Amino acid sequence: MAKMIGADCKQCRREGCKLFLKGERCTTKKCALERRPVAPGQHGAGRKRVTEYGTQLREKQKVKRAYGILEKQFHKYYEEAERMKGVTGENMLSLIERRLDNVVYRMGIGSSRSECRQIVNHGQITVNGKTVNIPSYQVKVGDVIAVKENKKELDMFKQLKGMKIVMPKWLEFNSDTLEGKVLALPTREDIDLNIKEHLIIELYSR
Repeated sequence: MAKMIGADCKQCRREGCKLFLKGERCTTKKCALERRPVAPGQHGAGRKRVTEYGTQLREKQKVKRAYGILEKQFHKYYEEAERMKGVTGENMLSLIERRLDNVVYRMGIGSSRSECRQIVNHGQITVNGKTVNIPSYQVKVGDVIAVKENKKELDMFKQLKGMKIVMPKWLEFNSDTLEGKVLALPTREDIDLNIKEHLIIELYSR
């Protein structure tokens, strides 16, 4: 399976904003963007002139990197969103938010989306009682997401028990039972990343 292999912190520096790819580290003084808020590379600090195309491209790259999605799959989300009723940009973000790895991240089971992707890949998550190891699996309203019963005693999951976790209103999660539920489909207001999705749609519409 293809995956991004570049340094996480360089991706944040290139996009000029925190993508929270390193979990808790991103909220501390160790964050590379805090220590060196310029694009990586010899001429990073000198890059100033940006074209309209460059602005659109950077917005697309920011979303891809934040969610850990490669180009081919990202474009498929755009094509599917275009076929749906409603605003294409909002539809696309909703589809991406409903990925199983992102839902596991939103529930607080892992500290970053990459960690949650690994948790799903290792078959440690169930959907409606069945093991699902596909990070891009699309959850639906009413789906019950839980840590697999024989994995609940792992240290990484035991430390979640009793913890108060803040999450979007379209999800619920019980940290005692390590089980959550999809209450509704995510809306644009539920996505906290600073995304200008209309720029991505303009780029793909060229």
